[in-house]
Amino acid sequence: MPPRLHWNRQAAIMVFLVAAGFLNSADRQLISLMKPLLQADLGWSDYTYGQMASVFQMAAAFGLLGAGWFVDRFGLRTAFPIGVGAWSLAAMAHGVVHTVGQFTGVRIWLGATEAIGTPATIKAIATFFPASGRALALGAMNVYGSLGAMLVPILVPVMALTFGWRTTFLIAGGVGSIWVLGWMLCSRWIMEPVADTAETPVADTRVSVRAVLADRATWAVAGGKVFSDQMYWFLVFWMPDLLRREFGLGLGAVGAPLAVIAGVTALGGLAGGFASSRLLARGMAPATARRLVMLACALLALALPTVLHTSSVWIAVSLLCLVMAAHQGFSVNLFALTADITALPRVATTIGVAAFFGNLGGMFVLQASGWMLQNNHGYGPLLAFLAVSYLLALAWIQAWLPRVRTRA
Repeated sequence: MPPRLHWNRQAAIMVFLVAAGFLNSADRQLISLMKPLLQADLGWSDYTYGQMASVFQMAAAFGLLGAGWFVDRFGLRTAFPIGVGAWSLAAMAHGVVHTVGQFTGVRIWLGATEAIGTPATIKAIATFFPASGRALALGAMNVYGSLGAMLVPILVPVMALTFGWRTTFLIAGGVGSIWVLGWMLCSRWIMEPVADTAETPVADTRVSVRAVLADRATWAVAGGKVFSDQMYWFLVFWMPDLLRREFGLGLGAVGAPLAVIAGVTALGGLAGGFASSRLLARGMAPATARRLVMLACALLALALPTVLHTSSVWIAVSLLCLVMAAHQGFSVNLFALTADITALPRVATTIGVAAFFGNLGGMFVLQASGWMLQNNHGYGPLLAFLAVSYLLALAWIQAWLPRVRTRA
């Protein structure tokens, strides 16, 4: 059999990465989109919801410590479908629980299993794409994934109001089995060695956690994730509530603004990836190109607090679009930088450790959000801190990696 063309394999892996990212995002969004129904049925307060979100973050954080190592140790072909299948079952389990304790248990299950998504994705990008195409591939993946994710805020409220929140969880989780079946049928071809590359995506059984923890790059990326991830997790869990609380949008009306934000957010990832790829094409060093684009995104994120100073919901949506697009541009280049500077056999482990600390930051801000809203402090202080978090992330990275050497 003649060797597969490299671009065919890249296209195939991109399809699976986009689909997995969509499933991951959709299963995660369900709780925020159906918050009013869940609170009415299960008797939650805002503080309880904040605790639920925080517990999810804690489970995801500790799951990441093992998820990256698991991907590096057993390889994408084995580890990826196990992760997708496990988190899909967890999503379905939400539909059959009745008490807050039971719901907390399945949130822990979902958070721990969804953790595999990020290290597996970055491992695939680092394996199948050269440095000049990594940020653009990540940006394109965000675009295609978010085009699907735009449907989630529209479909989920309709499904929840029509069939109930339990059935909605069962349907959303069940879709993951289709992904697992497709991967099992296609992964042998995707993982075939090709003639035009010296790197083959096989498992590395000698993953050194000690080497990962001793690498300054790991701690640079970890600190960057701590500061930059807080904005993402805050808006994922609290953006629907922010629009309802500040602008009076009901469950049925919040879908359209969230869909618009999701679409523009994806374009931010593509723009950020394109910008650094163009700088690389002009001869700029990868680390310099990534950081320059990250700085531009950090400056755009400073617009976040102005959301509270407009009476127009669509002006607020436009500002949230800008900030979330900046987040994606920053995140794409941070992940690409990680892939640039980390040895391929431990890329997933490095991402797992860094994302662990990023999720701890997210867990803190989610818990703090619930407490501040419960005590009538409002969104102002939270948005002011989050607006400068990207500049703090960039300063941390610069302090730990003043000079960077990249791999091929």
